[in-house]
Amino acid sequence: MFPAMFSLDRLESRLAWLSFPGFLRYYAMMHALVYVLQVFRPDIGALLEFDRAAILSGEIWRLATFLFASSGFAGIGMLGILFFFFMVMIAFMMNDALESAWGVFKTSLFHYCGVCGLVIANFLFPNAMPGSGFMIYGSSFFAFATLHPRHEFLMFFVLPVQVRFLAMLQAGLMLFSALSNWLLLPFYLLGCASYLLWAGLPALRGTARVIESSQRRKRFEAAKEPAHAAFHTCASCDRTDLTDSGLEFRVGADGREYCTDHLPE
Repeated sequence: MFPAMFSLDRLESRLAWLSFPGFLRYYAMMHALVYVLQVFRPDIGALLEFDRAAILSGEIWRLATFLFASSGFAGIGMLGILFFFFMVMIAFMMNDALESAWGVFKTSLFHYCGVCGLVIANFLFPNAMPGSGFMIYGSSFFAFATLHPRHEFLMFFVLPVQVRFLAMLQAGLMLFSALSNWLLLPFYLLGCASYLLWAGLPALRGTARVIESSQRRKRFEAAKEPAHAAFHTCASCDRTDLTDSGLEFRVGADGREYCTDHLPE
């Protein structure tokens, strides 16, 4: 759940105007639009990309446009068209899944947190990271995989793969790149702060509660006396009132319990 510093319900009642239904849908469409515009204006990426000096000089729009300024492709080709088609489709699906699970208001805050994390990261680090806006999809994908870990994608339209394994692969690639360049690690942490706050840490707390509950149950079961424990047991033959209901038992002179067949003289 959202960090328990305040009530989300109370916050939503006061700041409902912050809700942005379909945020990720529009975000993906803007990304695709810039991709197409690059065909007619190849320099559009440079005009929209994050530039600290330009922003401080008055080009404030870059604080928003850098999110979808760089598509990572120089022109339209079959591979690029397919990539953006599936990116938009998956973004639509993730948007609907997150809004269904969290509601529009909480999902909007999740995305706003991701945007703020990227702005801070690009300001703090020496060089802005081109295409950092793609981390919005990454955080959303991690959140989707956390909420729906067994959802399957058809890789190459044939091989079904659960989304949790794809998320693990993405996390592994990010970790590998961070190990290659330590500056990327804090950048990734700021960029994925929305996932950590909204889904990652709550999932860890939920897992810890499940493990603790399981351990308590095991201790409780171990402490309970077996439901079918015998009341009488012969110290000589080990027969009980459960194995032979017709047996009679007596306490011998030594204080131990015996069946009448083995009672000492």
